Amino acid sequence: MWTPYTWESLMTSITDQHTALPPVVDAQTWRDELAALRAREKAATRELDAIAAQRRRLPMVRMPEYTLVGTEGPVRLVDVFQGRSQLIVYNHMWFDGKQFHCPGCTGFTSQFTRLDFLEPYDARFVIVTQGPIDEALDYRRRVGNRMDWYSTAGSGFGTDVGAAPGAGFALNVFLRDGDDVYRTWHTDGRGTEQVSHTFGLIDLLPYGRQEAWQDSPEGWPQGEAYAGWFSAKRVAELYGPDAVTSEATAG
Repeated sequence: MWTPYTWESLMTSITDQHTALPPVVDAQTWRDELAALRAREKAATRELDAIAAQRRRLPMVRMPEYTLVGTEGPVRLVDVFQGRSQLIVYNHMWFDGKQFHCPGCTGFTSQFTRLDFLEPYDARFVIVTQGPIDEALDYRRRVGNRMDWYSTAGSGFGTDVGAAPGAGFALNVFLRDGDDVYRTWHTDGRGTEQVSHTFGLIDLLPYGRQEAWQDSPEGWPQGEAYAGWFSAKRVAELYGPDAVTSEATAG
């Protein structure tokens, strides 16, 4: 069980623990150490290129017909593509009767505010959840999410793509050929990190994610896993309809 994020608790923890520092060296020593790291970074980039090449060569499986529910009512899975050939689906966890849902899913999907860059690639990126569409759209509004949402309540789609009710989240990719839909890729768990910019930025920081599971030098600030993540309530406070923008406070 992880403790939801609060500014006060996290900043107090960071302030108290920021006693250890990286060693101070001369500029040439720093450049040499950076060059050694850069060689590993470049090797990792080439490996990711090779993984992407293998991903493009994966076979696919034909999907049965599914009916989801969107803002305009029932919609076939094939029509969720909106005429495009490729579709990315994030299956957002849902808990019946809760005011706020999975903080990981809520925070993760809050990153994606501008998805127009997918249009030249003939692709869409949407959210599908197990919640009834009216409740799902209300939640979308309350937390300030900018993505298009669909409901798989009453449909076996979520279960069939690795996100059964109450079972977890997933990221799936589909390809459309006419009215036929094929599943081409799937991941869950930490596999979703590869489409997130937050972890990429945080991992550049000297202190990293500050979670105990990470390999960090002695004395580096470390706490419980997920301690720095926003709670779903905090996401709503920051991005929901009642959020106070920096422009408003500055005025």
